[in-house]
Amino acid sequence: MAILVIAEHDNASLKAATLNTVSAAAQLGSEVHVLVAGANCAAAAAEAAKVAGVAKVRVADAAHYDSQTAENVAALVVAVVANEAAGYTHILAPSTANGKNVAPRVAALLDVAQISDIVAVESADTFVRPIYAGNAMATVKSDDAVKVMTVRTTAFEAAAMVANEGGAAAVEALGAAADLGLTSVKGRDLTKSERPELGAAKIIVSGGRGLGSGENYHKLLEPLADALGAALGASRAAVDAGYVPNDYQVGQTGKIVAPQLYIAVGISGAIQHLAGMKDSKVIVAINKDPEAPIFQVADYGLVGDLFEVVPELSQAVG
Repeated sequence: MAILVIAEHDNASLKAATLNTVSAAAQLGSEVHVLVAGANCAAAAAEAAKVAGVAKVRVADAAHYDSQTAENVAALVVAVVANEAAGYTHILAPSTANGKNVAPRVAALLDVAQISDIVAVESADTFVRPIYAGNAMATVKSDDAVKVMTVRTTAFEAAAMVANEGGAAAVEALGAAADLGLTSVKGRDLTKSERPELGAAKIIVSGGRGLGSGENYHKLLEPLADALGAALGASRAAVDAGYVPNDYQVGQTGKIVAPQLYIAVGISGAIQHLAGMKDSKVIVAINKDPEAPIFQVADYGLVGDLFEVVPELSQAVG
């Protein structure tokens, strides 16, 4: 019996979310296999083989997996499960946009329930997941023969990489499933930045509607982020107002983050935003309203005019 982790990658390297998912899989106590589906993805497979705790890497390398469309990947996963003599008891994917697209399809095709966004493993059939925007935790027990789960990556430490080649897992080629031809990717607009990626950053500076405009957002927050080596984030209100693109959004309908330091500037602290960042190790809030809900979760709160406070803070840490 084994556990299958669906790797998230760009064909050249693994995404950090895969390492957190492997850590969750390792807590289930069975052999961990990683599935790498892609095109010309040997480099990503080789990296997966060096992840501590991985016993085997299974690689499906075919042109129609280049974009890793959910329909084709889900069909491949189901075929692997059906043809596997030893049998997979658990299938795990990161709780990212990609994982949330693939995992429900896998669960539906296998006719099992999906367990979403787990934050803890209590046993092989019992898991903890947040409900009500993280205000309560549900303990869920599943009797399904195959348990399909997405993993909240911020709840698990990233698996380490094996230093030497001798500790690398075996890499096994898989036959590709048929190209279903249901969807195709016409293009991607990738955001390029010298700042850390939001989901993996150790320090995040986030701005809200209180900044007043996109011009103020960039003028006030970018110097602070640059001084701290931080990623930039935003509340949904700031994104909806057009201050920044939606890939900046932190919250229940955005990205779930848990950096070492989270600085919230001009963010009131709506429950949807708190759900995405309240697990941060240290939270600093800057807001002129002393009654703002953000102060209830902040470790350090500064009541003041952000247009005066933030430039002073940038100068102090610069």
